[in-house]
Amino acid sequence: MSGHSKWSNIKHKKEKSDAQKAKIYTKIGREIAVAAKAGGADPEVNRRLKDVIAKAKANNMPNDNIQRCIKKAAGEQDLANFEDIQYEGYGPNGVAVIVKALTDNRNRTAGDLRHYFDKFGGNLGQTGSVGWMFDRKGIIIINKDDLDEETVMMDALDCGAEDFGVEDDYFEISTEPDSMGDVRDALEAKGYAFASAEVDMIPQTTVTLTDEHDLLMMEKLIDALEDNDDVQEVYHNWDEPDAE
Repeated sequence: MSGHSKWSNIKHKKEKSDAQKAKIYTKIGREIAVAAKAGGADPEVNRRLKDVIAKAKANNMPNDNIQRCIKKAAGEQDLANFEDIQYEGYGPNGVAVIVKALTDNRNRTAGDLRHYFDKFGGNLGQTGSVGWMFDRKGIIIINKDDLDEETVMMDALDCGAEDFGVEDDYFEISTEPDSMGDVRDALEAKGYAFASAEVDMIPQTTVTLTDEHDLLMMEKLIDALEDNDDVQEVYHNWDEPDAE
């Protein structure tokens, strides 16, 4: 099997502070509510809701919080005004950045993001300016623990996985984007638990930053983007030093 794309899931290994967890729960809660509002409260019928619930569980979001967000959707008329928007741009030294947002005010969000890119040595581009540098892939992460590598690999392939990779402390299973949910469900039925299971944007090539100023600006840009309430996901092709 091919090697693991080391830059694609660094986020799953990073420790989160309580404040960061609270913000993550708030963002996922909005996703859950919008998905439930759009397609109904039954995750067995609403595939988008099922995928977001899986994401919430992978982030250790309490089940009470998840159910509260689903129920809340019934009374939130303004949730219909939220829309998914993808923004694209460049960070320092040409690092490609894709930002997925869920917003009820695209002018506010675009203004905020443009400010971050300008402030930290980049620029917000047009739709499609960097998207072609990434491939959409379903990425499922399973912590190694005491699992047998060959067994996990065979189970993953039997469940429809496209590829399988091994890192020091986890397995990475890749799928076609539209198949991710089915593969995840099949593996869950076999008793597996997931550190994460999402459709990611995987860079075709990476950029290494060696200048200290560029490194600092790139870190600040990512932090600013992830801290924005409208931003759901940030993808980039920066080969982060801690990814080694």
